[in-house]
Amino acid sequence: MFDEIDETNAVPFLPVLGDVFPEMEVITTHGKMSFPKNLKGKWTVLFSHPADFTPVCTTEFVAFNKQYNKFKKINTQLIGLSIDQVFSHIKWVDWIKDNLDETIKFPIIADELGLIAEQLGMIHVAKGTNTVRAVFIIDPKMIIRTILYYPQEVGRNVDEILRTVTALQVSDANGVACPENYPNNELIGKNVIIPPADNETLAKKRKKQKDCFDWWFCHKKLK
Repeated sequence: MFDEIDETNAVPFLPVLGDVFPEMEVITTHGKMSFPKNLKGKWTVLFSHPADFTPVCTTEFVAFNKQYNKFKKINTQLIGLSIDQVFSHIKWVDWIKDNLDETIKFPIIADELGLIAEQLGMIHVAKGTNTVRAVFIIDPKMIIRTILYYPQEVGRNVDEILRTVTALQVSDANGVACPENYPNNELIGKNVIIPPADNETLAKKRKKQKDCFDWWFCHKKLK
C-alpha cells in the first residue's frame, strides 16, 4: 500500500512501481466500479487527463479508442480519469461521437473532488490543480508495473503504452527482459534478452554462443 502523508510538509508520497493498487469505489460513465474487484484477473491501463472538452485530451481519447480492440485482445482494460463531473464526461463523449464519429468504449472516472487523483499522485502542484497526463499500468494481481507522466502540453503515444503492456506480458510469461522498442529492436529484432550467466562456467560457455554479444548479453527467439 502507498506510504502515508509526511506530516512535516503535508506532501503525499507518490505511488511507486511494485505498490499494490489501493481499494476504492469510483463513479464512471459506465456506472460504479470497485477496485480491486474490477482489476483482478486482467491488465489495466488507468490514465488521467487534465480536462474534458480540451483539444489534446480529445486527440488522446480518440487514439485510445481506436486501439481499444488491441488492448482487449491482450486482456487489458482502459479506464480514463479526470476531476470533471460525470455529466461533463458524458457530454464530452457525446461530442466526440457526434463530431469525430468515435464511440468511446471505455469508462471514465469522475473524480469530482480530486481525492482519487491526489491519492495516486496525478495532481502536480507546479502544473496547476488539474490532473496531469498520468498513466498507470496495473497487472492482474493489482501491482503497479509502469508509471508515466506527461505534461499538459504534450499528448501521449498510445502505441507506446500498448507496446509496454505487451512487453510486460512477454516478460512475465517467459522470465525474460525486452529490449528497446520490443519487438522491433535495432540490434536483436524480435528476440528477447535472457538472464545473464550467474557462474563462471556458464559465462565462458555463453561467450561462444551465437546469440550472445558477451556472457552478460544474450538473446533468444521466443517459440
